[in-house]
Amino acid sequence: MKIFGVVGWKNNGKTGLMERLVAEITGRGFSVSTVKHAHHRFDVDHQGKDSYRHREAGAREVLLASSHRWALMHELRDEDEPGLEQLLARMAPVDLVLIEGYKRDSHAKIEAHRHETGRSLIADEDDTVVAVASDVPIEGLSLPVFELDDTVAIADFILKHVGLD
Repeated sequence: MKIFGVVGWKNNGKTGLMERLVAEITGRGFSVSTVKHAHHRFDVDHQGKDSYRHREAGAREVLLASSHRWALMHELRDEDEPGLEQLLARMAPVDLVLIEGYKRDSHAKIEAHRHETGRSLIADEDDTVVAVASDVPIEGLSLPVFELDDTVAIADFILKHVGLD
């Protein structure tokens, strides 16, 4: 499986870029999956639901299945958070996995950047960032810079970078 990341500070357009890239790349006939890192605690089911009750009772994994989708929830309990490689190994094979977050991991990434947030570029200090998608021109950067909303050009770049062009 080929992997490529989208990173950026909070409110810099990562999720919107991911959404547009998934639509663009799947529209070209490639299979795409995504991984999203959350820095906060999250839950995919709710108190009172059967699956929630199973987890609260102590189940390590709960698999929900219907005629439309299935989801596997794994409770870490006292385990360490698994690394990206461990998570990728659990995924079904696809042409490309787009990864939102995991900015400290070693895979190639594009940085989503919005000038209005006032944040510095991650690319200035991280050589795994191979391009920047920005809402303003960036002078003096030795990396390719794309207009943040130019999904076609960004998708072309990613597919070429991972060898799927």
